[in-house]
Amino acid sequence: MFPCEISRCSISRCLPLFLSLLPRSLRDKSKRNCASVNIVVAAYEDWQVSNVLQAPVCEHAFCRTCINEWINRQPTCPLDRTPITSAQLRAVPRILRNLLARLCIKCDNIVYGCNAVIKLDCLAIHLEQCEYNPKRPMLCEQGCSLIIPKNELKDHNCVRELRNLIQSQQQKLADMKRELGEQQLQINEHKREIHLLKDFMRALRVSNPAMRAIADQMERDDVVRWSATLPRARVTRWGGMISTPDELLQTMIKRTLSEYNCPPHVIDELMENCHERKWPPGLNSLETRQNSRRQYDNYVCKRVPGKQAVLVLHCDNMHMPEDMMVEPGLVMIFAHGIE
Repeated sequence: MFPCEISRCSISRCLPLFLSLLPRSLRDKSKRNCASVNIVVAAYEDWQVSNVLQAPVCEHAFCRTCINEWINRQPTCPLDRTPITSAQLRAVPRILRNLLARLCIKCDNIVYGCNAVIKLDCLAIHLEQCEYNPKRPMLCEQGCSLIIPKNELKDHNCVRELRNLIQSQQQKLADMKRELGEQQLQINEHKREIHLLKDFMRALRVSNPAMRAIADQMERDDVVRWSATLPRARVTRWGGMISTPDELLQTMIKRTLSEYNCPPHVIDELMENCHERKWPPGLNSLETRQNSRRQYDNYVCKRVPGKQAVLVLHCDNMHMPEDMMVEPGLVMIFAHGIE
């Protein structure tokens, strides 16, 4: 077992094995000052698992930064000139990591009054929580509630720090708005290109049956995707349906559909289907509507945002009888009764 307390004698006992595993450069440095606690700490910090690499053939170990810098100039081992590349380097043996982890050391904050002695593998955690750590985060109790390093509390000014925080947040907000604007421009450009492509396909489908089928499927898919963005609606009073809406009411509904990205190729057809003269046989008169009233609750309705109106789209209601649906769907406007 290694000693639980660092002293000149204990370091003399534990360092020989430790030094035998280190590279010659670090070993020589340590031998010149073997009674110094800082040598052990420095060695441990340099030999963190992620920062220590070993040559595969000669098994010499080096700091990651140093050996990579050396290999960039000369692809050989610095000690015996064995050819080596960065890709061939591997992690050091577990024995070295375990040896370092078991050594005990005094806290770095001993000069500030901390007398704790801890194992090296616990040093980082202790330093974060050490009450003598001058950089330990502290909560400001003067009113701003910001987290401030302990050694900066005496010079801390709440107003200044809050002003700096506000300026930082405003800058981040401005950057986000600028980035959002740039992304919106890209989206608009993509939409324009898509619309041009769709127009081109519509022109082609007149003479090309294959293109006609593709274009029709794309338009149906557009309606399905748009329908998925609309909230479900529940009609509580079907008697409030307006079967012959006037032109002003139709214009308001059409404007709302356009604002909420209704696919352009169906918006006119939908608005034509908001009047009973375009409704299917089961809805085109007061008498047939009364006879079909029991089937109303089977409709899947989507809310026209902000309006007392619903969309009954064909893609959502393929389960309904043919005399209760038309393509691409129905617009039903109500005086009241929409949830």
